[in-house]
Amino acid sequence: MLNFADQPDGRSVSDETEQTIMLADLPKPILNKLETTGFDFICISDYAGKINYITSSIEKVLGFQKSQLMGKSVFRYIMREDQKYLRTYLDITTSQEQKFFIHIRNQIGRFIIFEMELQMMEWHGEKKILALAKDISDKKQAEEMLIRSEKMSIAGQLAAGIAHEIRNPLTSLKGFVQLLQGGITSKEEYYKIMIEEIDKINAITSELLFISKPMTDDKNNENVNELLHDVMTLLRTQANLYDIDLVLEAERDCLVLCDRSQIKQVFINLIKNAIEEMTDGGMIHVLVELREKECMIAIKDQGPGIPKHLIHKLKEPFFTTKKNGTGLGLMISNQIIDNHHGRLEIESEKGHGSTFKIFLPTDEK
Repeated sequence: MLNFADQPDGRSVSDETEQTIMLADLPKPILNKLETTGFDFICISDYAGKINYITSSIEKVLGFQKSQLMGKSVFRYIMREDQKYLRTYLDITTSQEQKFFIHIRNQIGRFIIFEMELQMMEWHGEKKILALAKDISDKKQAEEMLIRSEKMSIAGQLAAGIAHEIRNPLTSLKGFVQLLQGGITSKEEYYKIMIEEIDKINAITSELLFISKPMTDDKNNENVNELLHDVMTLLRTQANLYDIDLVLEAERDCLVLCDRSQIKQVFINLIKNAIEEMTDGGMIHVLVELREKECMIAIKDQGPGIPKHLIHKLKEPFFTTKKNGTGLGLMISNQIIDNHHGRLEIESEKGHGSTFKIFLPTDEK
């Protein structure tokens, strides 16, 4: 049995005897899990979040003494956005493990991201929540470096097509300026067209600059339809080169709590992949549906499809079906979706195209 009495902070075994005896009362499957699972700290709380037990390793991880935390509410230390998500989506009616990514404040006020495995259980005849926490800050930093690299790669790949797209309105603007210099009449009509051309250039360049910016972790309530519209503005040039129509179908607005730059990155990755698969042209259909507590975004292409035996490999790093692919785009997209408490499902059949479905929790309770 895992013995929490042997603490690294210098306290004697007898100081922890009471808690060790209490831990021995945990259900056997949970004790076995504690024996075999790596973690940075363990916390047991009641359903209201009051801390009943926490390992002394918390001092090393967050800088707090155990005595500072015992009896306090866990919600005092969890980032507000994550509090809201936990209260909405933590299912206290199941004994199954539930995984969450939670930002927890340390003693100096800095938030550290943990992967938390939460499980409902009975302890001394009362219902409790067992939390196993792993610090994944280093893992997150590595992921962010990969994301930045992939973002810059995409920006470079799109730059040539965007330069061509910008050249067309610039040519029109030059012609109108020359006409105006020649003293033509009906100037107001030409002014309107010129402003439209300038707006087109601004929209395209703004999106290209947006994906080149450093990654953030700033979650706000965002309209998925607006994000998709921005992404399609950026990718429509490349789609035209492949003779592909991009079609967005959304019956109503879908609000999700997300980082707009990260979710845009996901949409860019998936739609760009679909474009590159459709060498014979066709249509990419993007469908947005609001479901119970979820927003579903389905990206369906008319490409050659993916063999069923390869679908499960698509989310693995460096696995790619493209000749010049890095094998990082889909892995990064899946990780971003996972970090937003969502999921990615892939449906495909050789010769019949592919559908990538993104499920993100909505802001509605």
